Amino acid sequence: MPDLVDTFGGGVDFFAQQAGEAHADDVTLGFLGYVDHLGVEGDHVGFLAGTGVIHPVHLDLGEHLGRGVFADILEIASVVGRLEADEVDLGVAHEGFGVEVGGNVTYRCSASRSRHGCSTSPVGRGGGGRRLIVAFLVGGVLHATSAGASTGQGRLVGRGALAQEEADYGDHGKGDQGHHHHGGEFFTEAEVGRQGGQTDTRGQTGQQLQVAASQALLRQVQAGSVRLHTRSEMLDVIVADGRAVGVVTRDLVTGEVGATTGHAVVLATGGYGNVFFRSTLARNSNASATWRAHLRGALFASPAFIQFHPTALPVNSEWQSKTILMSESLRNDGRIWVPIRPGDDRNPNDIPESERDYYLERMYPAFGNLSPRDVSSRAARAQIESGHGVGPLKNSVYLDFRDALARLGRAVIKERYGNLFEMYTDATGEDPYRVPMRIAPGAHFSMGGLWSDFDQMTSIPGLFVAGEAGWGYHGANRLGANSLLSACVDGWFTLPLSVPNYLAGLLGTQPPGPDDPSVTATLGDVRARVDKLLSIGGTQGPDRFHRRLGDILYRGCGVSRSAQGLTAAIAEIDSLTDDFWSDLRVAGTGSQFNQELEKAGRVADFLGLARLMCVDALDRDESCGAHFRVEHQTADGEALRDDEHWCFVSAWEHGTDGTPIRHEEPLAFTAVPLATRDYR
Repeated sequence: MPDLVDTFGGGVDFFAQQAGEAHADDVTLGFLGYVDHLGVEGDHVGFLAGTGVIHPVHLDLGEHLGRGVFADILEIASVVGRLEADEVDLGVAHEGFGVEVGGNVTYRCSASRSRHGCSTSPVGRGGGGRRLIVAFLVGGVLHATSAGASTGQGRLVGRGALAQEEADYGDHGKGDQGHHHHGGEFFTEAEVGRQGGQTDTRGQTGQQLQVAASQALLRQVQAGSVRLHTRSEMLDVIVADGRAVGVVTRDLVTGEVGATTGHAVVLATGGYGNVFFRSTLARNSNASATWRAHLRGALFASPAFIQFHPTALPVNSEWQSKTILMSESLRNDGRIWVPIRPGDDRNPNDIPESERDYYLERMYPAFGNLSPRDVSSRAARAQIESGHGVGPLKNSVYLDFRDALARLGRAVIKERYGNLFEMYTDATGEDPYRVPMRIAPGAHFSMGGLWSDFDQMTSIPGLFVAGEAGWGYHGANRLGANSLLSACVDGWFTLPLSVPNYLAGLLGTQPPGPDDPSVTATLGDVRARVDKLLSIGGTQGPDRFHRRLGDILYRGCGVSRSAQGLTAAIAEIDSLTDDFWSDLRVAGTGSQFNQELEKAGRVADFLGLARLMCVDALDRDESCGAHFRVEHQTADGEALRDDEHWCFVSAWEHGTDGTPIRHEEPLAFTAVPLATRDYR
């Protein structure tokens, strides 16, 4: 999460793991007292402080932001998109975004947020009023305007026009005004999400979010607001007096293990799909941060809810380390099929139409090739397991553009999917313009994660979670078009409001020092664990154990599960864990760059997480979304929920003896009744 600007005079310590980047927008905090000018270092959130009382305000992102209407952030509803708040009048909006601050601000708490107290107090008033300089972020670019400045007369069109605003207001808009998204740094939300639109980012929404977030972060690093720790990996959470107060990290270059303390910790470290070894995630993406937080007391919600993406590239070799995700947009024009005859290994172009089974179109005529991911993945897996798989390992199905090419022409298909076709050719050596693509279900996204409340705070006070590391958005089945939901909501709306609300209660306090018992104890635990990994002296490297773990999970806790398979998987994981701690070999030392040591620590955490996934899947005795228990399906082979007994979230506690303890959070549906969708 870029731009967590420290509220107490220092900077934010931002640990960028080699693993993966946090897919989130900017989160900023700016607490000021008696100052003449306030630069709100955030996209649309400011914090005013006067007479010792902090007044958070939320800028209305309407069509004319300059009208000076604000909303009390403590009254923002937890449901995204709803703003249930009193308006706070800060005075008269002048040219641009300069606002004369005067009068009193009513600072009213909702009943659910009153733990830190509320008051009414004058803001910034002294000697006839003070001028507020508002700085705001548009698409990740920091803009600061003062009263009377020329800023396009205060025009801001909300989130859907980020590129235009960047061109109009930013200091980076050096291209044509209004066309900055063609080859520039930032792209509009509408365009990156529209396949076939006039943009160079088709099928690359995730990449563009990462670029924008990284640029925003580096601007704050340059400004001195953030201290960036590259090539470091978080290995534990420091908990003191029941609150998260820091992290322990290892420098991946020098091997030094150190502690960094603070008033709060935000984990935006991504999901845990790489527990399957072969997944669509970056190879260094891991679950150590969230798993270690779980072992320190944070509840882990719904770990069995894993999404398998139907358009991943198949494994073509036993020693292939990962799969590659192809954009789901390909299913708009591509048709999915397998040969009717099992084991048919003819060139696909030689298989006549009458000998092809377009099984999604046959099974789900209402949705066809655009059937949801879980449905499509189960259907593909069923075809593969019944002997109809294609490719060198008979582990994939065809995604064919023959009909679309004949109907639309090569130029149109290239304009829509050219970048994806090139990526496929680079990965496989096959030309999808001439032969069908081969795809297969691959572990992709984790709907489970650390449990949190509506403030994104975990069961450990002061420990916040963002993005895929949390659990709270998708339920049991993340649908298409929701890929960036949690990243945008957490980083843009929720955390900029909830983190300062928590910090307000800690004003005047200091985080633990380096000699605090909580710090030294956690450091000791991490160093002991590193030493243990190095001292086993076995015969197998960590990748071998990870590969074996992935095979167990794909077989026992994959697209389909059963009580028998899950029970066997738990036993196999227990046996593999024993082997790991007795036969692991880590070359090198801990005081150097050592990727084998990094992998070993991550695999150790994956083993614990994998077991909990299987325990959760075995415990949930129903089919629900991506969790498909073969014992619970309709006569037509569809998922069969049991809402009477299982309409709750399972939040798992790590017991003192290591035994998982399930906590239930009931689910209530008051606006829309529970229903089962039929995709046929």
